[in-house]
Formats: sequence, C-alpha cells, structure tokens
Amino acid sequence: MEHPRETVADRILGHLRARRADFVSYVEELLRAESPSTEPRAFAAIHRALQRGLDSAGCRVTHVPGRRSAGMLLALPRERKRGRAFQLVAGHCDTVWPAGTLREMPVQMADGKLRGPGAFDMKGGLAQVVFALHALDVLDLEPEVTPAVLVTSDEEIGSIDSQSLIERLARRADRALVLEPALGLVGKLKTARKGTGHFDVVVRGRASHAGIAPEEGASAILELSHVIQKLFALNDPNRGVTVNVGTVSGGLRSNVVAPESRAAVDVRVLTWDDARSVERAVAEIIPVTPGVTIEIDGGFDRSPMEATPRNQVLWRLARNLGADLGVALEEGTSGGASDGNITSLYTATLDGLGPVGDGAHAKREYIDIDRTLERCALLALLLLAPPVRDAHSPSV
Repeated sequence: MEHPRETVADRILGHLRARRADFVSYVEELLRAESPSTEPRAFAAIHRALQRGLDSAGCRVTHVPGRRSAGMLLALPRERKRGRAFQLVAGHCDTVWPAGTLREMPVQMADGKLRGPGAFDMKGGLAQVVFALHALDVLDLEPEVTPAVLVTSDEEIGSIDSQSLIERLARRADRALVLEPALGLVGKLKTARKGTGHFDVVVRGRASHAGIAPEEGASAILELSHVIQKLFALNDPNRGVTVNVGTVSGGLRSNVVAPESRAAVDVRVLTWDDARSVERAVAEIIPVTPGVTIEIDGGFDRSPMEATPRNQVLWRLARNLGADLGVALEEGTSGGASDGNITSLYTATLDGLGPVGDGAHAKREYIDIDRTLERCALLALLLLAPPVRDAHSPSV
C-alpha cells in the first residue's frame, strides 16, 4: 500500500514536536530573565537570550538603542538574497510585571502548561519565532519573502521609542506577523483590534464656604458629574464604542464648594469613523453650571486595526495553512491595542499568532505548550508563504 507523501506542514510540525523539551527550556529561560517595561537596565539577560536564540536560527542581530526604553532588537537572516521583499515579524520582550515577581509567581511546568510572568504576553511568542526560523533553517526551507524580526522593549508602555521604527518597517513590508497571544481559550487569531484614546478633563469653578455662602461658589464637582454622564452616554455596545471614566478627583474639604475637579477617560473604538465621532462629541461638551470652565485634552494614540481587505487576505492564508496542520482556526476582535494597530495602517497585518493560553497581565498567566507548538508551525508556514501584495515590496 502506498503511503501518503509527507507534506511541508508535516515536516515542520514533526520537527517542532521533537524539540518540545528544548522549546520549554528556552521559554523558561526567557521567563526567568525578568524584563519590566519601566526598568530598562533589567533587559540585559533577556536580550542576551534572544540574541543567542536568533543567532542559532541563522540571523544577524542588531541592537537599536532607545531613549526611554531598553531599545529594540532587529534580526535579519545572515544569508539573504538582496532585492527580495521582506515581512515584518513583530514582538515585544517587556512585561507588566515588576522585578522580583518570580518570588511570588515562579516558573512552573505542569499538565502541559507553562506558567510564569510574561509567558502568555508574550515571551512564548518570542520563542515561537526563534524555533520557527530554526526549523526552516534545519529543514532547508528558504522563505521567498525575507523575515525581519523586530523585538521591542516598550510595547506595554505605548511603544514610546519603537513606534517610529515600526512605522518605517511596516511601510515597506509585504506583511506584518504579530506575535501577541491568541484570543481566548480557543486560540483565535486577531484580525481586528480596537483603537485607544485617552482624555483628561479639568473643571475649574469657584470656592466658597459651603454653609455660610454656598451661592458665592461654583462647584467643579457638580459640573464634573454632568460631564461624566455625557461621556458615559457616548457608549455604544452595538458599534463597539466604549467610554470609561476611570479616575476622578477634586475638591478641598467637605465644607468647601469645590474649585477644581479632574477625570481621566479611556475610549475604545473599532473604526476611525467612530474615533472621529467620539472626538467631535467630546469637543462639543460645554458647562451647564454657571461660573465654571471645562478643559479637555487628549485624543486617540492608537488607531484601530480594522478588518481591511488586505488583512483578510492574510487571515484566509493563515486559515488555509492551519488546515494543512490539522488545526481549525477562528478569527476574532480584541478590545486591547498592540503594535499590530500601527502596522495595519501600512501593510497587511495578522495578530494573535503567539501562544495559546490565558491570563495576560494576571497571576494565572500560562501557555499550553502543545497548542503553542502548533502555532509555531503555523508561523513557519506563514514565513514560507509568497508575497501577499499585488506588487513586489521593497527589500530590507
């Protein structure tokens, strides 16, 4: 009886499954190298581990210094053909966890799940790209579109240093593959993300004695209560618009009419049209309390990652490649932002290619090793895919 011929997908997945123990060990090494976003000096160990891993996968790694962060690592194949289109593989090595978290949240492997600070978001994803590239190198599979791997250290604090480099690379890239964790326990790929906006509200009134001369005052807190109701009225669940007044402050004492009050506002939207609509509505807020003034500053700092036609082309490619691996993939929308929001403005983008697990930014954070290895194989197949643009992209 003739046996079915082994496919490229079979070869890659088989190779990665054979290296399961090595994969676990490498993720554990990354987890023990604590890398909080706000402590740039803490990144030496994680950068060494990533440089060594990418070097073993056939890459030359360059460190790009940051002004307020630990900088970025840019990895390109040591041997590559000039003039080829390139694809951006984007990830971040910073986490929300402060140094010392390992004492209360140790690295643990049990029941096929690896736990530790940053395992899900997103050190497991960084291990995926190292092992995917290594698999292609060992199996002598050369991507037609050159991989350019960018690992940043400031994504959790708004990509304060790396955004300009991400934009420059994304403008020229054939596509962007973002290694953020998968969505939900079913492991959906992220084909859309909400854009994020932040507004600061300052209301200024006039102080007076609340018992003796309340009529001489103008309460900033009273006015802020009206502003808050107007802001919450902008919520529209059917359109995916969320407006949340997260903090409020103000006043001097209970017996003083408040001369000032403040609020911090978070806004999430699915489309640029909704972003502009919210900005107009916020700008139109005027005081209703005599004697007070309102100042509202801010705006949208992360554009929505919309389900554009070119993003959908990349999603369908991933879904078909998943079928080759025997993995049924689903797509979904995330309420949070990532560097995929940036790349999607300039090139076809697929997000959520990182680990399958749960607990981003939570103490239960973990990755499912076997399902994450399947994601690693999917990433390798995507790296092998031909260009997705109609015309050839510029080379890197």
